[in-house]
Amino acid sequence: MTDPATCSFLSAADEPLPGTAAHTTGWLCLEHPGAWGRDVFGGEALGAELSARLERHVAAAGVRLLLIRRPGRPASAPPERTVLLARTHPDGAWCERLTVGDPAELLELDLAMPAAAPGIGEVVTDPVVLVCAHGKRDQCCAVLGRPIAAALSDRFGDTVWECSHTGGHRFAPSMILLPSGYTYGRLDAEQSVAAVLAAGRGEVYQRGLRGRSTWTDAGQVAEIAVRESVSAASAELTVDETGARPVVRHRDGRAWEVAMSGVELQARPPSCGAVPKAVLALVADGVRALPV
Repeated sequence: MTDPATCSFLSAADEPLPGTAAHTTGWLCLEHPGAWGRDVFGGEALGAELSARLERHVAAAGVRLLLIRRPGRPASAPPERTVLLARTHPDGAWCERLTVGDPAELLELDLAMPAAAPGIGEVVTDPVVLVCAHGKRDQCCAVLGRPIAAALSDRFGDTVWECSHTGGHRFAPSMILLPSGYTYGRLDAEQSVAAVLAAGRGEVYQRGLRGRSTWTDAGQVAEIAVRESVSAASAELTVDETGARPVVRHRDGRAWEVAMSGVELQARPPSCGAVPKAVLALVADGVRALPV
């Protein structure tokens, strides 16, 4: 999209991607081919009563709900809907797939996120690809996201889904990989394929990386800063955010403290047509290796 009035065009000029992924350690995805509405809990997709109950259910568990559908927008819901449940923490990242006949069955799911897959459904071994295509939320997600989802579907088949709002329309196209929770922005089709292939090898594709949803914005910035100079698999780095500065730890015992600061950027709309707001971008100022 090259329209200079869109939020994604205005953001791409100077806004850094690290630290912009949604923050959650658990994802719950429900197949819903019909209309999503602007808000997945607004009632248009699932009805007002069920939406309110689901919102409370996922909030109590600290899990984020996404609606998903196959690229190409099938007209009707299948008799059995796919559900994906994923934990993103590197000390035990997993994804399970099950089916439900009625979305209300989600209320019966135990959304606790143990380190080992709970056996609620079938373990998914290949990376699951979620591409935001939520046009009711922002036009950039639909215009930029749907072609990427279609291209990835041609390559990877049923592991690819269009999904509802993931956060950050202005970084469209936006893609989340499960179970890691690594989130990407501004990737073209070829780069998106490379990111998925890397995930399948247990690696982390660096270009367009917004962060791992497990960590806060500061933790995401810290991990990406370390990855710029340290080779590490997806499961080998964790972030300790208990101190004044995030500390990134490698499974082999190495650790790095990351200093960071906020950089105020010129006001820009957070989504297309919205009132411009000032942006405070969090950036890494330095990485210091700690004694082993």
